[in-house]
Amino acid sequence: MRMSKMPKLLKEVGQLVLLLLLPAIGLAQHQEMHEHPNKMWKGGILDTTGNKQLLTIFKLGTLHGHFRYYFAMTNNTGVLTDYYGNAIGGGLRFETAKFHGFQFAVSGFYIFNIGSSDFTKSDSITGGGSRYELGLFDVEDPSNKYDMDRLEELYLKYSFRNSNIVVGRQLVNTPFINLQDGRMRPTGVEGVYLNVQEWERLSFEGGFMWSFSPRSTVEWFNAGESIGVYSSGRNFDGSESQYEHHVQSKGVAMLGVHATPTNWLKLHVWDFWIENVQNTAFIQADMDWKLPRDNHSIIGGLQFTRQDALVNGGNDNPEFSYTHNGARSMVVGGRLGWTNNHLTATVSYNHITKDGRFLHPREWGREPFFTYLSRERSEGAGNVHAAVAEVGYEVPKTKLRLSLAGGHVWMPDPLNARLNKYGLPSYAQVNFDVKYDFHGFLKGLDVHMLLVGKIRTGNDYDIPEFSFNKVNLFHGDLVVNYHF
Repeated sequence: MRMSKMPKLLKEVGQLVLLLLLPAIGLAQHQEMHEHPNKMWKGGILDTTGNKQLLTIFKLGTLHGHFRYYFAMTNNTGVLTDYYGNAIGGGLRFETAKFHGFQFAVSGFYIFNIGSSDFTKSDSITGGGSRYELGLFDVEDPSNKYDMDRLEELYLKYSFRNSNIVVGRQLVNTPFINLQDGRMRPTGVEGVYLNVQEWERLSFEGGFMWSFSPRSTVEWFNAGESIGVYSSGRNFDGSESQYEHHVQSKGVAMLGVHATPTNWLKLHVWDFWIENVQNTAFIQADMDWKLPRDNHSIIGGLQFTRQDALVNGGNDNPEFSYTHNGARSMVVGGRLGWTNNHLTATVSYNHITKDGRFLHPREWGREPFFTYLSRERSEGAGNVHAAVAEVGYEVPKTKLRLSLAGGHVWMPDPLNARLNKYGLPSYAQVNFDVKYDFHGFLKGLDVHMLLVGKIRTGNDYDIPEFSFNKVNLFHGDLVVNYHF
């Protein structure tokens, strides 16, 4: 069932708002219309606890708007098909003022295809389609150009002291379940999420998510159904994976603990438990050593990840399971760099051991590894070595930020399906990133440009599927946002 159709969306939101406002209608009969509410600011958010009108909580809420334009293009090598996409859209987000710590929020977004490649036509050689550009729209319906709208947030939040708990549809940012913003809209989740920040050097967060609306889709899926919406890659024997719509999972529980034992050290410990599928444990240490010279620091970090399959990996039938019984993987990484007020330079290394594939649903978020570069991932592979150097610069007295990053990823042989789920050969990649935030009359407007070059350095055995939309390509993005 398509849950994101605009008529149904408006009907659902309208009914919900009407139910919330019914008590206020009765209260209003006993209030003078010109009466000023008893309002207070608490924690930077307007609090109307002392007011007698529920309607006032809505009137004093906050409204945020967002318009977004996105152009993307990919130039593949030789006669392989090139793609381009033009998307435009907008959305609104409303959140009430606080009432005894409670707040209600709702948001939605619409997207239009205003001139793009024909995504219904496959490449004549590989049979594949657009990888990046189709992601601006609806990957489940390449022909959809106009009916792309989604109810993204619909939640109730309760805040107490410096903590809060949110129930409903929301946006979260964790190491493995995150917005992964890089298309028109981010990944949304539905569940309950708790954030506790009651101590100076210790905090924790976590919850349980039972429904997902992955980036580049317009529908909501239960946790198991959402796994496989994107490309599902290959089985160990090289055959096409069949777990799409077959993974059985009630949801994912996550817990993150953050500690600051010293002024120069921060520790982050996470666990992600996908019911009936797998468990991922993640540890990260961030170091920041202040140098005698003002605003100069040596920065560094260490990461460790371990994954273990649970029960049947998602389905009793191995052909339909997300991972196989007894599977495990481990990942280690490190980063070292230097920074001051305007310049940051880092070198990073990451290694996925040969124990097995590192797996996490791409539909839920991008990987948190130090060597991650936009437009490619190491997910789905084992026995991987990656090295990346990056320099970022913010021009003084402006809102102009520049970044240049380059790296090399040594992948297992693409014929080795056991350790290379998506048939990706070794490659070198360079990213050039520019972002500018306007000020003054144009405050709220920002422009972002990303240029990506990827060159194959490993053997592809002259198999076009190993290169198409993966290596030997140039990719570019131009994004314009206006927030109000």
